[in-house]
Amino acid sequence: MTVAIVGAGVAGAGAAYALDGAADVTVFEKEPTVGGRTATRRNHGCRYDYGANYCKDEGRVADLLADLDTEGLVDIDAPVWTFDGENDVSEGRDTDDRKWTYREGIDQLAKRLFERTDATVETNTRIGRIERTDGWRIESVGGGDAGTFDSLVLTPPAPQTASLLADAAWESNFRADLVESVETVPYRTTITAVLHYPFSLDRPYYALVNIDGEHDIGWLSREECKPSHVPDGESLLIAQMAPGWSTERYGEPTDDIAAAAADMVADLLDDERLAEPDWVDGHGWRLAQPDGGVDGDLLDSAERAGLFFAGDWVDGEGRIHLALDSGLDAGERIVERS
Repeated sequence: MTVAIVGAGVAGAGAAYALDGAADVTVFEKEPTVGGRTATRRNHGCRYDYGANYCKDEGRVADLLADLDTEGLVDIDAPVWTFDGENDVSEGRDTDDRKWTYREGIDQLAKRLFERTDATVETNTRIGRIERTDGWRIESVGGGDAGTFDSLVLTPPAPQTASLLADAAWESNFRADLVESVETVPYRTTITAVLHYPFSLDRPYYALVNIDGEHDIGWLSREECKPSHVPDGESLLIAQMAPGWSTERYGEPTDDIAAAAADMVADLLDDERLAEPDWVDGHGWRLAQPDGGVDGDLLDSAERAGLFFAGDWVDGEGRIHLALDSGLDAGERIVERS
């Protein structure tokens, strides 16, 4: 059995992991590296997770993390507090869920999953068209034949998946309904501002999350709470800006974004020093997190044609453990149907 997976984020990695030993798997990834939103950068002696911040250990994901190589796996001990539009910070309601990442960064999650498989991962390969034949024929952008496979797993964000389905050479009496259901999944846009300081912050929390939607910052976390991420005596803040602000400012220069974010961070934490970071970084996530799900019955109907879907948008909530669990589910269902 041959299986193609489009997308090498954690959903694609989970599907490949579940299929290992049961199928010949090829993964196509448009970026030069795997991981998707589980993204880590390394600058000035720091490493920082600028997309997904950590992975919860809910459900079977906890067992999976334990089954993988646990070297460098760390739990973020400090809690998550809350704040509102008036900059009022409170202890909030932190859960007992562990917050897992790696000393080397959250990007290790997808990398380690793929390392445990025999899957072939083709990076820098953007898929432009799919065709239903006696299996699924895959074409890269530009028309290059990427092969024909018994089953196909689509893991890109819902709008990109819908685009592939809309342009697919596939005759089906429910394809139009499937496209409509997938393309209407709403998404939040998020700009991440990375702010570094040559001094340490003494705060009782790892992160703050906005609870009323009345602030231009949605999430603020301290990367120094993750072991081996930030040298002693330094601070690195990850400010993920609110969807409205991010949509309005998307595409602006990183320095401008960081300057505006730093001013807001200084006000929120009541520390004027934070208005002047000594270096900054940033990234825009146009399709950061889904805010709704998709018709599961339509997805089930597609499986009869050997077409499967995985990603946090399948569950309707932007969480790394949900994306991973979705990928595992897709891989297991392919095995069951084979």
